[in-house]
Amino acid sequence: MTTATARPSDRRISPVFLGILAVAAVTGWATWTGFAEQPGVAVFFFVTAAWVVSLCLHEYAHARTALHSGDISIGAKGYLTLNPLKYTHALLSIVLPVVFVIMGGIGLPGGAVFIERGRIQGRWRHSLISAAGPLTNVLFAVVCTAPFWLDALDGVPRDFRYALAFLALLQVTAAILNFLPVPGLDGYGVIEPWLSYDIRRQLEPFAPFGLLFVFALLWLPALNGAFFDMVDAVLRGLGIDEVDTYCGFELYRFWQGTNEYCSVTP
Repeated sequence: MTTATARPSDRRISPVFLGILAVAAVTGWATWTGFAEQPGVAVFFFVTAAWVVSLCLHEYAHARTALHSGDISIGAKGYLTLNPLKYTHALLSIVLPVVFVIMGGIGLPGGAVFIERGRIQGRWRHSLISAAGPLTNVLFAVVCTAPFWLDALDGVPRDFRYALAFLALLQVTAAILNFLPVPGLDGYGVIEPWLSYDIRRQLEPFAPFGLLFVFALLWLPALNGAFFDMVDAVLRGLGIDEVDTYCGFELYRFWQGTNEYCSVTP
């Protein structure tokens, strides 16, 4: 077990994260104002940057909760700077989730921050650390959908509304997938401290393959349909209908050309 000394730089927000946040802000403004010559390009960069920001906040929530639960090594690892390049698997944390958004419009759970669990005492603390990440996605979804469930869409440009709806869909899918009690996902991390030692030992070898197993199941039409029915039900409860998410995804994939249906939908 290593020791760590807290330094101001351990908690200073990374320029990398600030740059991603700036891209989200500028392209969000371009989407809102219609400044971009091709609105789909602005939506693509806005949603992608905002999605990466949410991934960073997801991992930050895990790290910050672990820090307050007893793992003082978190700061020295750079996890509190919100720098995605500091994560244990940058490919899994950032690149792969973005690829899945582009390919299928689904919020893939991100990679990992390495937490020294031996420093943390108490099952509730371990469960809370695992739950903190997907709860961040839930909060992000609530913020994205606020104009919809507050009935405050007057004056919100159509393309920006579509972008928010699609971004909310990503957050909801990420939260649901993350909360599945499958080894390797946060949902399993929530219940793992409450399982017997023998059960944990038996399930441990499956952790590296848990996410692959889930996505293999999602290729089955029946399970895929049930999953997206659940996502749609949550989004409808938050005031978003299927037209908004559909057109948001279509606008996001600007390279496929303009969807005439979405271009005339009010």
